[in-house]
Amino acid sequence: MLIRTVAVLARRNMAKAAPDGVDQEEFLTAVAEDTYEMVAGLELVTPVLVTSVPGLEEIVWPGTEVITMDDDEPLKDVIRRLPGDQAAVVNADAPDLPPLLIGKLFRELGRAQLALCPSEYGGAVALACHLPLPGWADPDLDAHDPVADLRAQAPGRRMVAASPGWHRLRTPDDVLRLDPGLEGWDNTRALLGKF
Repeated sequence: MLIRTVAVLARRNMAKAAPDGVDQEEFLTAVAEDTYEMVAGLELVTPVLVTSVPGLEEIVWPGTEVITMDDDEPLKDVIRRLPGDQAAVVNADAPDLPPLLIGKLFRELGRAQLALCPSEYGGAVALACHLPLPGWADPDLDAHDPVADLRAQAPGRRMVAASPGWHRLRTPDDVLRLDPGLEGWDNTRALLGKF
């Protein structure tokens, strides 16, 4: 049986998407907690929090591994620290991400070494890969077109798959993309409802 890890990646710069009147630290905590709770609710995976934000370990369930990173640490180095046979890394700035999209990433690993969930307006919401990470891969989820970048790095184009995309909250205007009809993202919804 495959051992799958899903890591929620929370970096300080994600707080910059807080709308006017919303505390940046509270915003980052809310979106990260919502993303983590979605991941922790998945079956047959081990949730992990990877963060450069002190104190964010307070959002995780007891027994969850918390990996501390530097803000400028390359993603490939973070992935190399993850346990299991396969891993997914999900950006914490996607609090309303449907869990089904994580499953689709892992399904793509049946035919590829890496799979990405692209983000609207560039970047990627999440990445899944076999562990250890292939030596040729140097992923950057904030690159303009990480799918094209990784396909250019790969020895073969079919080694990198793309699943359906989603959105991230990277600017204050991006909160308008949150879907009130979707379940989840309760912390973000409550925080934004106050303002």
